[in-house]
Amino acid sequence: MALQNFTQPQYHPQPTGPSGGLLDLYSMVHSFLGMVQPNTFPADLLTRLIQRRVNFTDPAVYKEMLVYQAGFLVCLVIGLLFIILVPLVGLFFCCCRCCGHCGGSMYQKQTKNTNCKRRTLFAFLLAVSTILVAGDICAYVSNRQISQGISGGFITLNNTMDNLFMFLNSIPKEINDIIDSSSVPLKQANQSLQEIGQTLGDKIKNQIGGRVNEALDDAEHLLNVTSSVEKELRAVNETTNHLRDLQEQLSQNLTALRTDINQTLKDCGEPCKGVPMWNLEPGANLSAVPDVSHPLQLLTNLTDSNPQDTIAKARKVLADIPKKVSEQTKKVVSEGEARLRDVEQAIEDSRSNFSTLSRMGNISQSMTDVVSWASTYEPDIVTYDSYRWIAGLCLCSLVLVIIVFNMLGLLFGALGLNPREMPTKRGCLANTGGDLLMASVGFSFIFSWLLMLLVLLTFLVGGSMYTVVCRPWADGHLLQFLDTPGLFPEFNLTRLLHLKSSDVNLSSLYKNCENNAPLWSTLHLGEVIPLDEILNTSKYTGNIDAALKKINISLGSTDLLKDEQKRRLQELGSKDGLNLNFSSALKQINETVTKKDLSSAAAGLDKLAENTAINEKARSDFQLEARRLRKLQDWVNDTFLPQMHILRSSIRKLQKSVPQIPGTANATLSKIEDAQIFMKWQVQDVVKNETSAFVKTLLGLFESYIDWAKSTIKEQVGRCGPAAWALDSVNTVVCSCVVNSLNAFWFSLGWCTIFLLPSIILAVRLAKFYRRMHMDDVYTDGAMENMELSRPPHMFKMPRAELRN
Repeated sequence: MALQNFTQPQYHPQPTGPSGGLLDLYSMVHSFLGMVQPNTFPADLLTRLIQRRVNFTDPAVYKEMLVYQAGFLVCLVIGLLFIILVPLVGLFFCCCRCCGHCGGSMYQKQTKNTNCKRRTLFAFLLAVSTILVAGDICAYVSNRQISQGISGGFITLNNTMDNLFMFLNSIPKEINDIIDSSSVPLKQANQSLQEIGQTLGDKIKNQIGGRVNEALDDAEHLLNVTSSVEKELRAVNETTNHLRDLQEQLSQNLTALRTDINQTLKDCGEPCKGVPMWNLEPGANLSAVPDVSHPLQLLTNLTDSNPQDTIAKARKVLADIPKKVSEQTKKVVSEGEARLRDVEQAIEDSRSNFSTLSRMGNISQSMTDVVSWASTYEPDIVTYDSYRWIAGLCLCSLVLVIIVFNMLGLLFGALGLNPREMPTKRGCLANTGGDLLMASVGFSFIFSWLLMLLVLLTFLVGGSMYTVVCRPWADGHLLQFLDTPGLFPEFNLTRLLHLKSSDVNLSSLYKNCENNAPLWSTLHLGEVIPLDEILNTSKYTGNIDAALKKINISLGSTDLLKDEQKRRLQELGSKDGLNLNFSSALKQINETVTKKDLSSAAAGLDKLAENTAINEKARSDFQLEARRLRKLQDWVNDTFLPQMHILRSSIRKLQKSVPQIPGTANATLSKIEDAQIFMKWQVQDVVKNETSAFVKTLLGLFESYIDWAKSTIKEQVGRCGPAAWALDSVNTVVCSCVVNSLNAFWFSLGWCTIFLLPSIILAVRLAKFYRRMHMDDVYTDGAMENMELSRPPHMFKMPRAELRN
């Protein structure tokens, strides 16, 4: 019985998190957040707050919250200090330079280490700028991946919901398929009843016929042998009689020839005086052939009793067993078909008992509402994300502007500077490089606080999302928190799913569904659905059993052989039945037909006729008698010898077959008697056993179906992998794509903002090595030779305090 194999629906593939060069950056961010927030998930605090067991305004609660978020508070303070202090420092720095201090004086003292200082500052600023470039690139890529994660999140949502729809809708379908599969055993059982002549009758026929047909086959074989023997015996009888007639005729001819030849020898006189008298007589003694009339009569009597017809009737009785079974079980078959309809109705009624599983399909409507709700917000989210992307791009561009100023300043300064020229005579290209470096400093002071402000805001959002949601989600603490009894009374899985087991919670569901386990073991449905009771068809199969036990098949009795036919077989098997001995007869038959060869005798007469001493009359008589001998020899060859050959062949066949007939007849008769006894006393037992086996096989169809249905419901129905995959998909989109990218963005941007401080210091220091100075300096070389450098011509300058020379 072939039952349906269940296959899972073809689900959409699960989304994958971002891959590539930012994975190391994500690891750095996670390590940093691990240092900022080393505390575990505050399940106890959140539970007390949600259940309102503590007051939110309680100072102790505030203290506990502040202690938990100490790392974020420290970072917040540092960020605020940066936001406040950097613009103030920039303001003071600007004022200081306007007063000619802090590098504002266009005067550079020349020493022998000037070139070394310039190269060192160049190298450090180039390294810092390179770090800024790397951070800005990471920020740009992270900014783009945030948008990709958000846009791909809606596609993932639709695919995930499609997977859940397919999963939930497959549950009632699989239950219906299991119930519908009951048609297989029902159809097969009904067909077995309708074709009971073949299904039961053939088995009964084979059981009975196996033994009876063996005896009948032996009897038919014996009859074929006796028929052949009878034919050969008739041939022997007829051939022997014919040969005896021919031998009588031959004897007369030989006597006449012998008399004439002897008379001719006498008439020949002196020339033939030494020739002996001839004795021409038949050679074979056909009287040695035994009389076969009695054995032939026995075989004829057996043939006349017509055992073949009796055997044919017995075979017909066996062949008609299926037809008899079909005719005699019509009423029982009708009753059995009615009981099968009862089983079919009982299985059909069991559909309602699987309402717990079928109810899973009702969740689809709630999910449809969620998808519709999310779809309404999709345009707005995409629009706002485009604004966010533009803002992020602008921030990255601000950093890029500072980096470009640094790089151009380094490039122009390095290309335009001639170390041998006086500071007051530096070229325009070198002076432009110094101005670009100062422009970098100015942009850094102007926008670094804004960058830090945005970094601080995104850090608080993204970092909190990671530490409060993503990290506890990954290590399972979040599901354990949601499983807290009484946390959300309206969200009770046991009550929502009408379950009895208290062991079913989000953690157990996720763990089982992660392994694609069936709902039966995942939801402990054995406590809700009495499967053994629902699929208990013993009452109805018992009715089928009771109905089919009424089968009463009577095959009647038949004779395999009649008494007269058995008696004829007994006569053949008796010691004197076919007591024939052909040894002496065969010996006589093998003798020559005549004692003297007629052809050689004719040759002897021709030789005598050639003797010139004899008279003409004797010569003529000898020649005439020689011709008569040859003619008689030809007659023997043409008439007598073929009959002798036929007789010899028949006797040889009889010598092989006749001795076997008595033993074969007795053995066949014994088998016939045994088969007859079997037919008389054991056929009913065979019918009863085969009927019982037929009923057992019929009921076994339902037992196999019930076992299959139970195992399928417990092991195959509702493999809940899509439920766990849905959570994993949300985790992938929210945490792996969006939160990780957001954290990477602020980390990269904060990285750039922090490195703007050394960039400011290095750019301010290095710019003075490239800008054109307004005042000369006196440089004393190693020979203690003094050189006075000229001052610039009078030019307007802002009033400021100066030292008197």
